[in-house]
Amino acid sequence: MIQTKLKLGDSVVVKPSIEDPDLKINIGGWQGRVTEIKKNNLICISWDSVTLKQMPSETIDHCEEEGLGWTEMYLSQEAIELINPRDNEEDVEEVIEFLESKHGWSHLGDEGKRIQAVLANAEDSSEGAEYEAWESYIHKIVQFPFEAEVSEWQERGPLRTDDKVKVLGVEGSADLYGILVTVCRERRKYVFPLCDLEVIDKSSSNYQSVNDYAVWFANR
Repeated sequence: MIQTKLKLGDSVVVKPSIEDPDLKINIGGWQGRVTEIKKNNLICISWDSVTLKQMPSETIDHCEEEGLGWTEMYLSQEAIELINPRDNEEDVEEVIEFLESKHGWSHLGDEGKRIQAVLANAEDSSEGAEYEAWESYIHKIVQFPFEAEVSEWQERGPLRTDDKVKVLGVEGSADLYGILVTVCRERRKYVFPLCDLEVIDKSSSNYQSVNDYAVWFANR
């Protein structure tokens, strides 16, 4: 059978019964555009918006956890054939942006899923809205007061790394420092960033909640 010569931008569909070489799942019928043609007959296919929408959530989560790409794939030319396009590149960009906001933390496993669950309550993807979602979550979930220690190096201020404090409650938030809490040390009270604290009792529910927030703040 004579192969049609492909060119960049062509829309292609994966032939029936073709397996993903990494995930070992059937990807027959998946469609996309040719974005690279290698000399060894490998074709890079960037999936179209319809395929991305239909991609199972667990597949995207698995790819994020394993460091695999899910927006494109390399296949041999024999595994694909030409087809008419069914969307445009703007559609693809819009769907990828949505899916990244939904699965962007999946690479952290269970911790990432908990972070994503908090962010799902944000009104939009802006940092301000995400701060509000975290502040609401901390108010509802974390039990005050609790004992903590300063876990991050401090350039200035009265508190230093490994100092023990009692965390009394949420004070508010600030752009540079995130959620601020009132802490007490040696009968003095200070306002301090929650992201720089670690709950001492690792068996408490507070530990996981505060740690998840700190991970989000450091990687936002």
